[in-house]
Amino acid sequence: MKLNIYTFSIILIFFNVLNSSGQPAGFQHRLNDLYGRILLTSDDEEKIRLNDSIRLLIDEFTLSELVFEKKYPEIRFLGQIASPGSEIRILTWNLMLRDGSNKYFCYLIRKGKKGGSNDRYFLEGEHREEAARTDRRYQSEDWYGALYYAIQPFKKDFILLGYDFGDRDSRKIIDVLHFNSEGKLSFGDDIFIKDKNRNYREVLEYSSESVVSLRFISRNLIVFDQLALFAQGDESATDFRGAEGILFDGYVLKKGKWIFRSGIEARNPKNKRL
Repeated sequence: MKLNIYTFSIILIFFNVLNSSGQPAGFQHRLNDLYGRILLTSDDEEKIRLNDSIRLLIDEFTLSELVFEKKYPEIRFLGQIASPGSEIRILTWNLMLRDGSNKYFCYLIRKGKKGGSNDRYFLEGEHREEAARTDRRYQSEDWYGALYYAIQPFKKDFILLGYDFGDRDSRKIIDVLHFNSEGKLSFGDDIFIKDKNRNYREVLEYSSESVVSLRFISRNLIVFDQLALFAQGDESATDFRGAEGILFDGYVLKKGKWIFRSGIEARNPKNKRL
């Protein structure tokens, strides 16, 4: 849905941001101060109170005419990405509470057409025991939750790369951001072809103790670490999976579909089995 105002508690992790130009110091200083105080407290009510202030600051910024121009790399715990051409800007953060739950929050701003006002969307989700499904679309109302760190155009839509982490298992996600004619957003499209199946997204599940890369190589190629079992245990248990370390798997764009390819050499991913 389009933006509705809520207040929730947050704790933020480091996330890659775009390069910047000069910015006013006050906004950055106030957010970094609030983030630091959240990190230092173990009281969930205090986190909620601090988040209310953070939320107001970020909400005000998303209403600014400069929302597509200002970048804040000094705000270490706010994820900031923008599409090439700046049609879309996405701000994400997360909260981990004392019970281990991890909640996600996202402002998504879509530039207005012909000088019109921007469209703003606010999303909230959380790390779930079950990963985001690959056989359906998600609407803003039931967003699964992730920290998005890369975006690129795809036809009239956008491809997103995201990260969802928990105490035991983590996930990297390739998804599709779509807007219908009425401006309503959704996530997912059945354009990912893997093992003769058409999936709405790719979800990589692995142990939170492992590090798994997922990145764009070009507009036609997405690669990620090939996963492997690294300990004894149930082969279906994601907490025993991690990066294999030598080979990549990936998706190559062909005729409007993303086709899965396995065993891409890490040193030269563009030239192997594509």
